[in-house]
Amino acid sequence: MDAVADSVAPERLDWLAGLNGEQRRAVDLAAGTGSGPPGPLLVIAGAGSGKTSTLAHIVARLIVDGADPRRLLLLTFSRRAAREMTRRVERIAAEVLGKDGGTLAGGLDWAGTFHAVGARLLRDYAHAIGLDPDFTIHDRADSADLMSLVRHELGLSSLPKRFPGKGTCLAIYSRAVNARAPLGEVLAETFPWCGEWEPQLKALFAAYVEAKQRQNVLDYDDLLLYWAGIVAEPAFAAEIGGRFDHVLVDEYQDTNALQAAILLAMKPDGRGLAVVGDDAQSIYSFRAATVRNILDFPSAFAPPARIVTLDRNYRSTQAILAAANAVIGLARERFTKNLWSERNAGERPRLVSVRDEAAQADYVADSVLEGREAGFALRQQAVLFRASHHSGPLEIELTRRRIPFVKFGGLNFLEATHVKDLLAVLRFAENPRDRVTGFRVLQLLPGIGPGTAEKAMQAIETAGGSLDALAAFAPPARGAADWPAFTALLAELARAVWPAELERARRWYEPHLERIHEDAAVRRADLVQLEQIAAGYPTRERFLTDLTLDPPDATSDEAGPPSRDEDYLILSTIHSAKGQEWRSVFVLNAVDGCIPSDLATGTTEEIEEERRLLYVAMTRAKDRLHLMVPQRFHVHGQAARGDRHVYASRTRFIPDALAGSFEKAVWPPASAQAGAGAGRSQVAPIDIRGKMRTMWQ
Repeated sequence: MDAVADSVAPERLDWLAGLNGEQRRAVDLAAGTGSGPPGPLLVIAGAGSGKTSTLAHIVARLIVDGADPRRLLLLTFSRRAAREMTRRVERIAAEVLGKDGGTLAGGLDWAGTFHAVGARLLRDYAHAIGLDPDFTIHDRADSADLMSLVRHELGLSSLPKRFPGKGTCLAIYSRAVNARAPLGEVLAETFPWCGEWEPQLKALFAAYVEAKQRQNVLDYDDLLLYWAGIVAEPAFAAEIGGRFDHVLVDEYQDTNALQAAILLAMKPDGRGLAVVGDDAQSIYSFRAATVRNILDFPSAFAPPARIVTLDRNYRSTQAILAAANAVIGLARERFTKNLWSERNAGERPRLVSVRDEAAQADYVADSVLEGREAGFALRQQAVLFRASHHSGPLEIELTRRRIPFVKFGGLNFLEATHVKDLLAVLRFAENPRDRVTGFRVLQLLPGIGPGTAEKAMQAIETAGGSLDALAAFAPPARGAADWPAFTALLAELARAVWPAELERARRWYEPHLERIHEDAAVRRADLVQLEQIAAGYPTRERFLTDLTLDPPDATSDEAGPPSRDEDYLILSTIHSAKGQEWRSVFVLNAVDGCIPSDLATGTTEEIEEERRLLYVAMTRAKDRLHLMVPQRFHVHGQAARGDRHVYASRTRFIPDALAGSFEKAVWPPASAQAGAGAGRSQVAPIDIRGKMRTMWQ
């Protein structure tokens, strides 16, 4: 093990005694020896190995050793993760250094997502790169709407052959940007049905960029693209990289090529750079994440990055880990590790063969209720699946049996129409040149349609982006009554003090809310909640930026029976389940065609990611794991094949050679099947259908 700095007294390291040997080694290596920032470090953190705790202790150790928290950059993949990490660091520092330690750790100002940090840096360097610092940020829906406008202006919506829709166009653009791949390559590998449109798509994307720049808006991808563009210049890379003595990255296996390029440009020698992740849990290639980033990280530096492997699991039984290790052990390329646990008691995972999806739903419902009687609360049990529609038959069965459940992957808070309307008012006041937002706000007014909205936006553009142009604008007669109040609102928002301006905008919007929506009372509660959220932000700009980049979930996502019950079962896609854990886990459709998905077997890389997906699902279980193997299941149609039922074989990721790690079961048992007809009526059959036909004769 590398020596700990001589300046660190042994008694000051007692607070690290709760870490295991490898966790402690990761902390020591990240802290270095006191002679400047240490070289690059890769921490391979297996599932359930205490990754978050280890990273929090690394940050706390740096602060305790005297690092300036304002010069620490901590990059996470959600705002929630950044907040949780900051709270942990504050708590640890306060324990070690007293009250002042918690205050010091509270200065960890540069903790956030890649996109949030990118937005801050771009505002700092806006003038140096020819960007207006008052830019606004489009969410995905707004970006798609702008893409649609540009698509229409170029005449691509009226071609004799169907051109890709706005959502597909945006997905292609985003993929090319984040993967740093040529458009032709992206089309060939991911969107082959759009390959014939490459010239038109190039023209569309060029016009889309022009439109964004003209309107002073950035989309999600721009926050990374502009950041990467800045640090591609050596002078800027040295300056921005020099602002941070230590750069720490969580979930590094989920980074894309653009994010990796940013990190390597900021810290080309790797000094002060530490990344934490698990190649076996890299499952987000559909977001352009690439497992190559973590696999190639050590060799990106000379000398290579040091590697610490966290393989002690604090979550699952050894029997579950043995099966999961066996599955991932057949991976084509990986960092070798075998998770282990001191929890040696426990049953082997079960491979349960059932007749079809209906029988699968019966088994899961029965087992969930049995688990509940055995002391497993419903919320301690989860059903995981590869695709959202796979849970359909189960949802019907759970509803029939009155077993409450919550399904993850619902609507985001900011996707609700009324919330987007109110935020659009603020965005329009912030940046009048934002055409998508302006169109949305203007058409909230009665009598204002797309044509009038277009004329109003042209008037603003002619006036150099000033909202004063609206005061002189003459709306149609149907919209004249509401126009003065609207222009007065925009004038007030320019002067109001945050967050009072949100309340003012809400009061203006509420009459329109009642006019547009029948359930205005319910929606009004969401707007009040939005005001409460806004109170925690120092400025309108910060509020709009953070909510656009990482919106909170809607409370209404869990509306219905679960919210009226003290307990409920968890249903979730495997992707949404990453990072979670439950005492009992059921994995639906562990068969070829579902895991791996029949849409993800075109390349070796896709198949390997599907293997990792099964591994992630298995390692969510603490005590019990059931892998369901229906012999017959329904496949949603692809093109001309239509919807159909197919006969399936057990997933290729559990070959016969691994059978010893599992307990095989058939449900219902043979005895139950044999007796299934014992209760049939012995009475002679009658023709009820015939009676029904003669009833009306």
